[in-house]
Amino acid sequence: MATPTIPEPVASFIAAVNRHDEQAFLDAFAPDGAVDDWGRTFTGREQIRTWSDKEFIGSRGTLAVEEVDTAGDTIQVIGDWRSNHANGRSKFVFDVDGDKLAKMTIREG
Repeated sequence: MATPTIPEPVASFIAAVNRHDEQAFLDAFAPDGAVDDWGRTFTGREQIRTWSDKEFIGSRGTLAVEEVDTAGDTIQVIGDWRSNHANGRSKFVFDVDGDKLAKMTIREG
């Protein structure tokens, strides 16, 4: 099965996550960007970093992309998430603002 084409800036973001590159991960977000992880919201790079240190980059997470859907400035990615914190099929919805991520929402895939 071929990997779906992922539009930028989400493609670069996922590559950064999969190589555990914390700086590139953080730089992908707009300064006031946010992460909504199952209803818990982290806004701004410091809150995102604190969350990520425990649950995302810091837990050595990787995402194997299975499906991609694009609608305007929203890109939805469904894939198999594996980390030292949580595992399973997950849905990531990215709200894109230019070349930055305004918001990433994580739910069950």
